[in-house]
Amino acid sequence: MRVLIACGGTGGHINPGIAIADMIRKKYPDAEFLFAGTPKGMESKLVPAAGYRIEHIKVAGFQRKLSLENIGRNAKAAAYLVTSGKRAKEIIIGFKPDIAIGTGGYAAGPVIRKAAKMGIPTAIHEQNAYPGVTNRLLSKEVDEVMLTFIEALKFMDKDKFEYSVTGLPVRGSINSVSREEARARLGFNDDFTILSFGGSLGAGCINETMTEAIKWHVGKGLKINHIHGYGGMGRDSFPQAMKSAGIPLKNDRLRITEYINDMDVCLAAADLVICRSGASTLAELEAAGKASILIPSPIVAGNHQYHNAMVLGNAGAAVVIEQKDASSERIISEIEKLYGDPDRVRAMSEAAGKLYLTDTNERILAVVDKLLAKGRK
Repeated sequence: MRVLIACGGTGGHINPGIAIADMIRKKYPDAEFLFAGTPKGMESKLVPAAGYRIEHIKVAGFQRKLSLENIGRNAKAAAYLVTSGKRAKEIIIGFKPDIAIGTGGYAAGPVIRKAAKMGIPTAIHEQNAYPGVTNRLLSKEVDEVMLTFIEALKFMDKDKFEYSVTGLPVRGSINSVSREEARARLGFNDDFTILSFGGSLGAGCINETMTEAIKWHVGKGLKINHIHGYGGMGRDSFPQAMKSAGIPLKNDRLRITEYINDMDVCLAAADLVICRSGASTLAELEAAGKASILIPSPIVAGNHQYHNAMVLGNAGAAVVIEQKDASSERIISEIEKLYGDPDRVRAMSEAAGKLYLTDTNERILAVVDKLLAKGRK
């Protein structure tokens, strides 16, 4: 079996592609894989690091905002558009895939579209509650659409395709550690524990509010343990803010670091998580069954993080606060309410856990098998 996977741009598109390849390989050890992605995107490093071969295709998105810089970008995108179909065909003819799967990003567009036109069974996986442009267009051409959130369906022409709600694969280490063991590893006692982060790069809004929140609960002597990952953008400012406040980066209640390398342990230890609302992060919150305060990034395509967050918010699993409303006072107020209401935190955690699809891998593999059967007819 030969499987072509097209993805690119962000980890949110690439990691699901790698996860799908991993699960197919586990079921079909003799399967061969090829990824298609852009030469300068994150996929050019992440895919080979995961042990898969990648072929490159030059493709870029068009910029809507008018500026001299964007005119240049659009000219380049137009040039790539002219050649992308030919390059996609070269990749497909060279590899001869039995099935092709797209997981989002500009690179998936020409590759999956060409595969569909060439009669190869095709599928896409949409990670977000508000689907990206590429997947909205491809949904009209592929055989199967896999959704993380059923809410995405209302933004797509559901009469044009077969769909399955599969959920999103999460890393296997999630739920491998108990809360008690995780807290022991971190050197924490069993008091209320907060985990906050803004991703590997960090998020200015979350760093700013967590600076004040940590000052608040440390200053009041509240029984709160706190793990915070400030990311690259907080590398200088966050440690300095803690130093100015006389607060250590690590003690028996605090662990403040640039990057959280043991997210499985930190997530297991937490009662409350404060973070953005990318699809992979939310899938892990659901898998671990964690209450959260979600601050969606406002600078993502289609405001999809807000739509993602509202899935948990509407289920009673999260407090959703848009960045424009995410003042330090508001965040501290929400933390204070939850700190004083363990029953509500417990109910939010249970609501998050109920959203998690425990058989995501099986659902995705069922779609893969359906594509294979179609190709063998």
